[in-house]
Amino acid sequence: MEAPDIVVPVRETAVNEQLRYALRTWTANLPHRKVWVVGYRPSWMRNVEHIPTVQPGTKYQNTTIAVRAACEHPGVADRFLLMNDDFFVMQRQTEMPVLHRGPVRDVERYYAARASGKYLTGMRETRDLLVKLGYPDPLSYELHVPLPVEKAGMLEALNVGRGLAVVHKRTLYGTLAGLGGRRIQDVKVLHRGPQFPHGPFLSTMPDAFANGMVGRHIRTAFFRPSHYEITGRR
Repeated sequence: MEAPDIVVPVRETAVNEQLRYALRTWTANLPHRKVWVVGYRPSWMRNVEHIPTVQPGTKYQNTTIAVRAACEHPGVADRFLLMNDDFFVMQRQTEMPVLHRGPVRDVERYYAARASGKYLTGMRETRDLLVKLGYPDPLSYELHVPLPVEKAGMLEALNVGRGLAVVHKRTLYGTLAGLGGRRIQDVKVLHRGPQFPHGPFLSTMPDAFANGMVGRHIRTAFFRPSHYEITGRR
């Protein structure tokens, strides 16, 4: 079976060092066909496909626009891995597994105890929509790891969730597509300290990457530029 494409929505920003090192990890550890950058393309990138998009809304709306644009683009492979620009694949994968975060009700309880806001509201609205559609206890796929996607199924999910202000598109897609998968804890690192996952996947907040020990770990492990970077710039 042909390797999937990689699709990564990218916000407008000056440099994006996290993306630079994410690409290095994908090159080393994740078999793929093409990388599609959707939205903004940093000036240091080469050898990638680019789908420009307008980014008029919130980060949630902009990423939804980006994912739809990728699914509607004829050049993107029918199978792709949906990324963020801060997803790091730290160990070699022959094929990306399907991973989930457990029932949405458990994830909702975790966030409700710590904060409220648009993300939590979107989680609840996505859960309520899935319950209405006949999925009484859906799984959450809102992990900071690559998600295997089929274009047609993701387009269907985006259409089903079109009325939601903050659609949890990974969860909606994963549930409607019946992905199943294996449960893991999320790998997002929020702090500068020495405690972080040492498994196959990592993700970082900008400060944790720039100033934390997890960022130092990633930069040390992947110090060589990839073929997605213009020669002579690090």
